Amino acid sequence: MNFPEFLASFSEFLEASPALALDEGSRIVFLSDLHMGDGGSRDDLEPNRVLAMAALAGWYLERGYTLVLGGDIEDTQKFSWKSIRKAWRELYGIFDAFAERGALWKIVGNHDLALLRERDYPYPLHHGLRLEGGGRSLFCFHGHQASRLFVKYNYLGDFVVRYLAKPLNVRNSSVSGDSRQAFKTERRIYRASKKLGIVSICGHTHRPLFESHSKYDSLRWSIEELLREYPESGSGRRARIEELVDLYRAECERLGRGELRWELTKSLYEEKALLIPCVFNSGCATGKNGITAIEVEGAPRGYGARRGSGGRISLVHWAREGRARPYLVEEALLRDRIEGSDASRYLLKQAELDQVFARIDLLGRRGADSRMAGGI
Repeated sequence: MNFPEFLASFSEFLEASPALALDEGSRIVFLSDLHMGDGGSRDDLEPNRVLAMAALAGWYLERGYTLVLGGDIEDTQKFSWKSIRKAWRELYGIFDAFAERGALWKIVGNHDLALLRERDYPYPLHHGLRLEGGGRSLFCFHGHQASRLFVKYNYLGDFVVRYLAKPLNVRNSSVSGDSRQAFKTERRIYRASKKLGIVSICGHTHRPLFESHSKYDSLRWSIEELLREYPESGSGRRARIEELVDLYRAECERLGRGELRWELTKSLYEEKALLIPCVFNSGCATGKNGITAIEVEGAPRGYGARRGSGGRISLVHWAREGRARPYLVEEALLRDRIEGSDASRYLLKQAELDQVFARIDLLGRRGADSRMAGGI
């Protein structure tokens, strides 16, 4: 499938997905890739069991958020739905509390497609969700629709029909550990989102992205800012800068060994110097040091609106006391702790939605990528 064919399939997917209107009071959290299992040693969410329930019940539920579960919530590739339901009754009780308020949207991923066949599954299942406000769209979906197996088909018109009509051996489970495949998946989503002028919020690769940029990009820019500040700083501040540069450099080196070793640059998805801020990735809930999520508050207001009156999008990290990586503690814009719990929320990145869409419009409208006519 070349890019125009993928774009046509992706556009159909977008248009066929249900829409949720955003307004000034909207609060949405997008959380994906929990990979719930049977509660045993092979259950990927088990190490973060307490943290996940604290974040959902003690923060998002209490503050009136709508919960968008963005796919691969249950891992039905490794476990039966019956065993997962039994192991995670308390967490399903929290999901029920969101659902009773009309504040739960459940999106399927490649690891939990089998739920489409479960007649007793308690929540409606969707493939995508459009968040609509100010004439703009934020498209929530899992992300497997852009990976190698699925791009062979029109996702809604062909693959899902085949899957429901006849069991398929849908494995495609290595993308989160395969840097090259993760890059290709993200790049397809990036190019389609850029072309359509939308914001995509996805998961699947387990790599948090904010405005199309990775952790590596953010740390590198933090180092550059510190280096610019260093010559004009006093001795006390210079000592602190030296500590931070050492800390951030060590983390960059760690990421360089484990993530996209062949493509760690600001031109991650195209050869141009500036990336379009059209892709946000929630990461996953199975990290050794915690859980990441994307939050949306308010709605885009459109051009000409009063400054600061529009909505915001944020990348947050949840960690238990003493478990957050040192660089993350330093980089966080804000830290909140749930009372009576050792769970903390770190605000890592935040942007106004109107500014995000302005950058999509202004940076993406000129010099259209002629390579779009080629493969994906």
